[in-house]
Amino acid sequence: MIFKYKHSVALVPAVFLGQFPSDMRVSRIYAALKDLGFKHVFEVESAAGIYAEAKHKYAQEHADKKPLISSFCPAILRMIQIKYPSLVDNMIPIKAPLDISAIYALKVLQELNVPREEIGLFYITPCAAKIVSVKATVEEEKSIIDGVINMDSLYNRVYKKIKEQGKNYIFPSLKTPQLSADAILSTLTNGERRICMAKHSYAIDGIQNVMEFLEKLENDEVEDVEFLELRACDQSCAGALFSCDNRFLCGDRMYTRARRAAERERNGEMSRDRELDKYKDYLLEKAQTKIAAARSMMVLDNDISKALEKMEQIDKTQNILPHIDCGLCGAPTCEAFASDVVCGDVSIKDCIFYQRHLKRLGQISEEECLSRSNEIWGKDRINEK
Repeated sequence: MIFKYKHSVALVPAVFLGQFPSDMRVSRIYAALKDLGFKHVFEVESAAGIYAEAKHKYAQEHADKKPLISSFCPAILRMIQIKYPSLVDNMIPIKAPLDISAIYALKVLQELNVPREEIGLFYITPCAAKIVSVKATVEEEKSIIDGVINMDSLYNRVYKKIKEQGKNYIFPSLKTPQLSADAILSTLTNGERRICMAKHSYAIDGIQNVMEFLEKLENDEVEDVEFLELRACDQSCAGALFSCDNRFLCGDRMYTRARRAAERERNGEMSRDRELDKYKDYLLEKAQTKIAAARSMMVLDNDISKALEKMEQIDKTQNILPHIDCGLCGAPTCEAFASDVVCGDVSIKDCIFYQRHLKRLGQISEEECLSRSNEIWGKDRINEK
């Protein structure tokens, strides 16, 4: 799809660069991306400063609302909507850095008189939840992002391209400044918390750890919390599903890059995220959004007896699901998927693991599996070969 646009833009997360060896220069990776067909490369974390300022402004205006919960992780957002509906109003209604950076990239290119139809915005995603957040947005009718590419797939292509070019390949130097240390670390655990103004805050990663904490929060076992940074994956985006390398190695490379960035900042070099200051007011305005209403699983039916019957059906449905919360069905957790099945919103055949079971029994065909995948992810997203 990137070749359908004259100006294809790669929206690259910092964890993508963290997959490569620390001695590999950022400019080398950028050059490989452009050799593969991208016209422009924007790092998503360029918008980390705008995102942090928008959150701080919202916190000041809603000082009575505690705790405020980061809406950075789409898996957490959807889980709270479904499993912890009483906390939905605590979610900060600010778009994630991904969306802000996409708005910025679009603005810059349109100011250069590039028509919108010639601009293709492609996000390099580290996880399945962010694919869903683009294809089935919670806050907006339609995302401005035109396509999503799995990070592991693109990493293989980029690394292969660099190997083919060899050590003596002369690539163009990176003309634009690099990210600040805070921006680079913003997607790792404690990345938001370390620069937030809250005196009493927590950074929690891992979906089970998050659920355990939110249970305590709902039961009033935790008090005086001002801000929560919650991430579904262990080590945050470094441990996401489409990560190619060990999450701790990725995190260590990102910290190494951040130390180099801090040294450049001490020497007076301007970081790339400062380039967005020119559009600060515009981006702060565009960063505002709304959090969709709660989708409580407990409101299963107005008839209590039918609701109890559905709850029993949900438990039975969960027992035949894999309980790995992969998100490939479009639901954030297996529990949420089971609720959707019982409520008639989806079919249990939408679970790819259950599909394999049915295929072994001869109860579903390969064509039906592909058809259901196309319904969830879009037509032709699955390569039949």
